[in-house]
Amino acid sequence: MDKLIKAARISYGIMIVGMAVQQIFYATFRPVILPPWQLSFPGSALFVYLASAILIIGGAAIIFDKKAKIVSLILGGAFLVLFVFCQIPYEIITDPNNKNLGSWTSAFKELALSGGAFVVAGSFTIMDENDGGKPVLINLLEKIVPFGSIFFAIMLIIFGADHFLFTKWIAMLVPNWIPGHIFWTYFAGVALIGSGIGIITKIQLKLVAILCAIMIFIWFIILHIPRGIADPYSLQGNEISSVLQSFGFSGVAYLIGYGYHTKKF
Repeated sequence: MDKLIKAARISYGIMIVGMAVQQIFYATFRPVILPPWQLSFPGSALFVYLASAILIIGGAAIIFDKKAKIVSLILGGAFLVLFVFCQIPYEIITDPNNKNLGSWTSAFKELALSGGAFVVAGSFTIMDENDGGKPVLINLLEKIVPFGSIFFAIMLIIFGADHFLFTKWIAMLVPNWIPGHIFWTYFAGVALIGSGIGIITKIQLKLVAILCAIMIFIWFIILHIPRGIADPYSLQGNEISSVLQSFGFSGVAYLIGYGYHTKKF
């Protein structure tokens, strides 16, 4: 069990490192990190490189378990700030398609990135220092840890709803060798919504979380890896991002069921 919990943490760290490397390769922020507001001043790429280097260090700290709890808390807080103060304003004010739920995909993925980081933090036991001996920021971020699974579940519910709103488009993503594309699209939508509700309500939490983790990992294997291999460069590596995210999110789902100690905070 401990080895699987560690592997799930590592999958999240690999996702963070991978997306940061993509940012360096394309010299621009991934939409899931920052919405597509283009930085136009000279040298703006340096900010991309700096932020990416920080993410690589953070992801590596989680992978190699070096101050991983504190790093996860800080990552969770950073992604939450970006969701609230960048993604939401962009969708409400700037995005002309903001009434289309599909346009909120990156925003809700960032919320899930935040939730995933807090879930990773919650998979570690409480730090030895008493509350008075910790930095104020760490104390504040620890209070958000119990909400990490909720942030992740919100993404699941929204993406599940997308399967019913955009059925024809999502059905095209099902590999051709699998029959019944529409059926599997609806099935996945129900499974995502059910997983999100189960995680929020904690009804059969372990069973729901492990089934969700298995489902996302299956998509990682049979859907996202082949698509990433077939088309690694379109939309600045969007398919590769999906490979990384499905891998990392499967780990988050597993941690929610088997390694998430919210009662200690």
